[in-house]
Amino acid sequence: MDLKWYTHSDASDVRSLLLDIHDDVYASDLDPFHSRERFSYFVDLWSGREDWLCTSGWENGGPVGYAYGSKFKPGGWWKGTERPKDVRGRIFALSELMVVPQWQGTGRARQIHDALIHSVSDDVDFATLLVDSAHPRVQALYEKWGYEKRAETQPSDDSPVYAVMVRNL
Repeated sequence: MDLKWYTHSDASDVRSLLLDIHDDVYASDLDPFHSRERFSYFVDLWSGREDWLCTSGWENGGPVGYAYGSKFKPGGWWKGTERPKDVRGRIFALSELMVVPQWQGTGRARQIHDALIHSVSDDVDFATLLVDSAHPRVQALYEKWGYEKRAETQPSDDSPVYAVMVRNL
């Protein structure tokens, strides 16, 4: 798999790719929270951060998936929950990890994830992410990758309840 890297300055160029992959992943999900319009808000919010980083995977000329995120500002944490007392220092928030359906279950998600986390690991002490609590198999996968569930949060009234997961780097 070939990897491509993007920063804040590339956000407008890669925005459609991110939204198109999202649409592919959520094609059969009718929940308004997972609509393209709602997701575009989050893409713009995260990619608007100056330290935003994104890694995408490519095979046979087509996209496999992507992961993106940025560092929390000092004292920052996920909306709706408090940062665990033992999680201090520089923290990278992995906001999204998506793999198109044909590549799911092939190990590509782990490769994309690891490439992004490796690119920031010298600059941060922890990685954190949210995973929909209704998907225990996904949570178990992240646990295999070294994450630990530390809390739950529902950042907005219409969002799912998420497991807050943390990995010491």
